[in-house]
Amino acid sequence: MSSPEPTGRASRSRAGAPSGPAAPPVRRDDLVEDLHGHHVADPYRWLEAPSEDPDVQAFVAAQNAVTQAHLHALPGREAFRAQLAKLWSQPRAGAPWRRGTRWFQLRNDGTQDQDILWTARADEHTSQAPTADRWEVLVDPGTWTEDGTASLTSLAVTDDGARLAYARSDAGSDWVTWRVVEVATGEQHPDVVTWSKFSPCAWMPDGEAFLYGAYDPPAAGQEHAAAVRDQRVQRHRLGTDQSEDVVVHARPDQPEWRFDPQVSHDGRWLVLTIHRGTDPTSRIHVAPIEDGHIGEVRPLLDDGDASWTALGVLGDDLLLLTDDQAPLGRVVAVDLHDPTSRRPVVEESDDRLRAARLVGAAEPHAPGWLVCVRLQHAVARLDVHDPASGEHQRQLDLPGLATVTDLSGGRHDDAIHVAVEGFTHPIRIERYSLVDGAHEPLTTGADQAPVDGDVEVVVDQVRVQHAGVAVPLFLLHRADVTPDGARPTVLWGYGGFDIPVTPMHRPAWRAWVEAGGVLAVACLRGGGEYGRAWHDDGRREHKQHVFDDALACAAWLCGDRRAQIHADALTDGTDADAVWSSPDHLGVEGRSNGGLLVGACLTQAPDRFASAVPEVGVLDLTRFHRFTIGWAWTSDFGDPEDPEDLAVLLRYSPYHHLVDGTAYPATLVTTGDTDDRVVPAHSYKFAAALQRAQGGDAPVLLRVDTSAGHGAGKPVSKLIEERADVLAFHAAHLGLAVDASAG
Repeated sequence: MSSPEPTGRASRSRAGAPSGPAAPPVRRDDLVEDLHGHHVADPYRWLEAPSEDPDVQAFVAAQNAVTQAHLHALPGREAFRAQLAKLWSQPRAGAPWRRGTRWFQLRNDGTQDQDILWTARADEHTSQAPTADRWEVLVDPGTWTEDGTASLTSLAVTDDGARLAYARSDAGSDWVTWRVVEVATGEQHPDVVTWSKFSPCAWMPDGEAFLYGAYDPPAAGQEHAAAVRDQRVQRHRLGTDQSEDVVVHARPDQPEWRFDPQVSHDGRWLVLTIHRGTDPTSRIHVAPIEDGHIGEVRPLLDDGDASWTALGVLGDDLLLLTDDQAPLGRVVAVDLHDPTSRRPVVEESDDRLRAARLVGAAEPHAPGWLVCVRLQHAVARLDVHDPASGEHQRQLDLPGLATVTDLSGGRHDDAIHVAVEGFTHPIRIERYSLVDGAHEPLTTGADQAPVDGDVEVVVDQVRVQHAGVAVPLFLLHRADVTPDGARPTVLWGYGGFDIPVTPMHRPAWRAWVEAGGVLAVACLRGGGEYGRAWHDDGRREHKQHVFDDALACAAWLCGDRRAQIHADALTDGTDADAVWSSPDHLGVEGRSNGGLLVGACLTQAPDRFASAVPEVGVLDLTRFHRFTIGWAWTSDFGDPEDPEDLAVLLRYSPYHHLVDGTAYPATLVTTGDTDDRVVPAHSYKFAAALQRAQGGDAPVLLRVDTSAGHGAGKPVSKLIEERADVLAFHAAHLGLAVDASAG
């Protein structure tokens, strides 16, 4: 592959920014492969070895030593750490839900590394959650390990609320182990179900067995790297060994299919939602259940040309959320006995229908409601429809620019509990009556304390216009911080896999803004803000559009209008012509697919940014498919084994677009040594190559978290240290002076 000419200014360090420490020496091999006619160098292939490899361990130790010495010496780090500890110390909780005679809720008192599951006995004939004095702890992950690295990742409760199956993950791994507990007594069953991932658990109607997604165990030493295929749906009966589990459904002819099992509320149907990797399309297969026996699994919707999400059974109809003939989403009913019989329930509107929940209607003629979550320019709204006719009944009030992070309500309920968060407030729980729409805050003893009320944070929203596309961009800043063309600003984005970027409360974002920085959160193509067309326009051969959107947002923030970039305001009082920052004061940050975004931005336009933080990123686009679940991402990236796809991937793969002698921005690459989603080799190889290529005096650092995976389940103590490092790094290189006495 030919190399582009060196680019970037002679020095990418802002005046006064700390220069980089000497990078540790890293072995560089002379490895070049011929991939479909492209000569592709991979000098750091040896870093793909398992984390137990002595050479890899030595590399990580050397990198971490240099990185930690540099980060811990940065001014403001301890102030950020103290403020983060304060922000994270506030109580938080998820939406409570009811099953049979029991209520359940995940909580954290603000001092715990992992959320704890609580339970309480339900009052008969009411959907009102119990008062604070009636709750008790059911499952506490904090007792599982001394360092807090084991987490509770998934839950399933029997329909009567008597039994709970829960999944434990260790060190952030996607692999989980299922256990079962009696809810009333807290007694744990001896059953242990291992080597499960990427699947929920579904209880059989009698509560004596559950269904789960199983894989063959990986080879020793390959637990965090080996590719996983050939998932099966297995049934585990309580009191038996896992070796006796029965395979309910498998498709060896489709090794990349993944199954999400659901059992209908009436116990009559098994519904399997089938995904191929992260494809935006899915299939629905069903099987009748009679006397505890699962009948033959047969296709119901098998074309694989649309997305289907099962919402529940209503009579003999299965209600589904779909983008079939509706790119922004609609709800349809499909006859379980005759899939050709379909009828629309909730028609497509002008806003993205992101999720829906069927509440009530447990029995024929019982009242029921279909609660729909829509996105209007990436901001949530809640609508209630009649599940039979689709008639719109009411819109439920949400506070300001909000995201619905969780919504609970069962088939025997007449109310829902909604977890709502925004940029300026953490999760709040609201109870909404579906009978009359009345709502009130939930009080169960896990209520969130207000975030520091002395600091007023403003949220603006604009749409950045470029190349005929309008990209939503949220701007967060202190009320006294105004655009002056030199504000230290971090641009954050994701742009992929149909995942919408919506208002979120993150302690690190709050700490950055409180310190006087500006945060710009972009809703890029490839995401889920505007439905199928928006996603399609940012994946595969269109992936470059995601990076173009981010670079257009960067240009607008810095007042660059040369490419006819401009914006229009979506919030009152927003100045769409404001110039907030400049390349000497602008940073870019993103995680996972967002880490790829950062890698592409800093290699394609190194002179646009003064700092860059690609976190757990996909950075080698020629080999991502060879590890763990990487093959699944071909839906968004394309297949490196396909010559046409590879040609596209090589146009932007960050690892392959580093040019020796280029002045790159100060860069902090982060990963976890047990990440089995995006294997750490991506970050290892990219950091080593970038350190060698750096032609300026800005630092290039690699931060490797130990006993940490892709991010899910990471203990709060580790999160505080990680975010303090990242914030201090941005502050030092963007010119944000941090009050050492803050926090």
